[in-house]
Amino acid sequence: MKIAFVLKSLGCLALLALGACSRPPASGFQGYLEGEFVYVASPLAGRLDTLAVAKGARIAVGAPLFTLEHAAESAAVEQASARLASSRAQLADLRKGARTSELDALNARLAAARSAADLSGLDAERQSALFRDKVVSVSDYDRARVTHERNLRAIDDLLAQLATADLGARPDALAAAEHQVAVNLAAQTQAVWAVAQKSVFTPSPALVYDTLFRPGEFVPAGQPVVSLLPPENIKVRFFVPEPALAALKPGGRLRVNLDGHAPLDAVISYVSPQAEYTPPVLYNRENRAKLVFLIEAVFRPEDARDLHPGQPVDVIPAP
Repeated sequence: MKIAFVLKSLGCLALLALGACSRPPASGFQGYLEGEFVYVASPLAGRLDTLAVAKGARIAVGAPLFTLEHAAESAAVEQASARLASSRAQLADLRKGARTSELDALNARLAAARSAADLSGLDAERQSALFRDKVVSVSDYDRARVTHERNLRAIDDLLAQLATADLGARPDALAAAEHQVAVNLAAQTQAVWAVAQKSVFTPSPALVYDTLFRPGEFVPAGQPVVSLLPPENIKVRFFVPEPALAALKPGGRLRVNLDGHAPLDAVISYVSPQAEYTPPVLYNRENRAKLVFLIEAVFRPEDARDLHPGQPVDVIPAP
């Protein structure tokens, strides 16, 4: 009696299993919408002065998001700009020669030296003739000759001074001044960058998903202030059993059905290389269908604009 009951029960289970195995596979897969949020932050810390967006607002690319206080950074820009202007002025001064008044003084001294040399040259010629006629002494002749040679050397000295005055500073001093200008320019660029980082703008059209700070609060460096959801970051995620995996490849087209919305087209962007769930059984034919793989697909940005993460969807491979 018990044996007959057990056999009858096993027969019923076999019929149920046969019926389950013979059930036609579903034509689609269940999934949900997922959003990849963009958390916008400033690399610098500061008090939140203004929050230009509200939660739930849709904003265009380049729209202002928030501004942190930047008094210290603005002062650093002014300081760096003043140092840069000073170093550039010093470099320009080193590149120049002597001032006009100094050059005029040297030219006047050169003219006087040439006049003195002309006069001493005439005197030296006369003393030489007189010395040959034994009219003047050797000392008078030597005095006139040495005086003329001294006047000629004075001309050479003033010519060298004029040439040096036109050259400006020495090459090493010019190189040091040029390096100082480069250092101050880099400091100004860094200061300007710091001011720019205190005012943050949206990188792309997006939905303001959430605001994480309020004006007046202190925001640490790198701490997100606003989270954005660009429409191109909304995707559909669903899982498929191992037997259906071969028919779904990256680039494949899908049809996505949502409640209260017209069907949308999507393109497979990612197929997981490994199973999301592995049961502790052997991979025989009966258990192979228990392996499921994650697949992600993306929409066109204009189609995904009004979608919301968490919405359940039905996914059907497009013919």
